[in-house]
Amino acid sequence: MKKWIQKSLIVTVALLTFGLISPSHLIWEQLLDNKSTAKSISSEANSVEYVQVTIKNTPDEKETFTFAAKEQSYIKFGERIGPVIQDEFDAVIFPRIQEAIDATISKVGTDNASRLSITEQPSGEYHEKIFHIYNLDSRKDLIRFHVRTDKKPMDGYYFNFHYHLAEDNYSKHYALGEIFWSKNTPPKWLS
Repeated sequence: MKKWIQKSLIVTVALLTFGLISPSHLIWEQLLDNKSTAKSISSEANSVEYVQVTIKNTPDEKETFTFAAKEQSYIKFGERIGPVIQDEFDAVIFPRIQEAIDATISKVGTDNASRLSITEQPSGEYHEKIFHIYNLDSRKDLIRFHVRTDKKPMDGYYFNFHYHLAEDNYSKHYALGEIFWSKNTPPKWLS
């Protein structure tokens, strides 16, 4: 398949789904290997390929927030912190973030979940904000996800992941877990 056709197909899928669905790599591998359900019609002058792509499920709000939450988290970590803590974050912390998001969406109800959004700019330097989930109408946060850098004497630096709820006026920390960095000072967020 010509490169421009492949790139056009990728852009079309991205535009049609507003970037909410990332196409499976299997689709592209099959297209490249010509093992997909593509039907080729040949003529003497040129050949045209027709590709049938079906999207079985549209993402629901929980899946959308899960994808956006992971994306915002990795933006926050940057290129220096992200690769070091990625495995532990994916295995321990992110499933807990997912549970908190699911609980928040359940409290709001599926009808009102479409009126929720996630912030798109994590804070840098040494600030805590990863992302917040807020109501589009009132512009008020429902849940705030943060990470704080803690220095424990004689032990080193830890990243303390937690969240705050609007229900208690964001006064209580709900722990998600900690990830050890090292005895050296970690770099700034977004670096």
